[in-house]
Amino acid sequence: MKNRFSMNTALMALVACLLWSTAFVGVKYGLLFAKPFSFAGMRFMLAGLILIPFCRNIGNCFQSIAENWKVVLTVCFFQTILLYAFFFLGMTMISGALGAIVTGSSPLLSALTAHILIADDEMTVKKSVSILTGIAGVVLISVSRQPWTATGLTELFGVVLLILGATASAVGNVVVATEKKNVHPLVLNASQMFLGGLSLFIISLIVEGTPRFNYSLSFYAALLWLATISAVAFTIWFWLLKRPGVKVSELNLWKFTIPVCGALLSWALLPDESPELLSVIGMVFVASAIIVYNIGAKNKLANLL
Repeated sequence: MKNRFSMNTALMALVACLLWSTAFVGVKYGLLFAKPFSFAGMRFMLAGLILIPFCRNIGNCFQSIAENWKVVLTVCFFQTILLYAFFFLGMTMISGALGAIVTGSSPLLSALTAHILIADDEMTVKKSVSILTGIAGVVLISVSRQPWTATGLTELFGVVLLILGATASAVGNVVVATEKKNVHPLVLNASQMFLGGLSLFIISLIVEGTPRFNYSLSFYAALLWLATISAVAFTIWFWLLKRPGVKVSELNLWKFTIPVCGALLSWALLPDESPELLSVIGMVFVASAIIVYNIGAKNKLANLL
């Protein structure tokens, strides 16, 4: 039963991460038309609205939000407002593939945050080795961008913004994991995304001005896709964080799959991006991090799946 539970958790985590890995292409495309804060605001307001019909009893949902408003606003602040303000702004400065690979640092930040804030989330040797392996790939990619040049300095600033966003997300993960019974994951996700998106859109009106909305059909297709994957992937993730026995640091190690898949999709679909030798080597390091953690002395295949 325990192995089946672990396999189910791993499979659902992988599905969420594969969905997230498609976001980099959509974000880079959408930013050709819209400014970062307004684009992020529209994405998450729409994502929250997509989830509302799936809430079985709207009255109970609003009651749950009202009773747990501190949790909702805290998760909203860290998991949507801070995370995606930094993410969308950072993505204007770097390529989709680099953005995907840098996001590979999030498991380290999540593991360290969980280790500090959650009493029973230990930093084991195997976990440490897998994290350091993944981060080695991220560092290798970052150095390959030549941050000492003018263009490289801009990209380095974009990398820093993405890391700040990942740190905010790590805190949000801990909040969700420690509030296991008070609010349903679907209700929490719908409310925090809509409120976060609304906040980002209001910020965009102040710093970016009123958006035009006369974008192409392909822009709105990208926006709908991004909103859908946010609604689905975050709901899966919040549900997994609330499962008994699931540790924040261990679950977030699956996010090492995001940079690999995200970079491959960016290289395949974005016309101005192509793989480089150091990027590929970095991806190998990142992919190895998952394997290092999931291969154990027993039940290797079950854990790897």
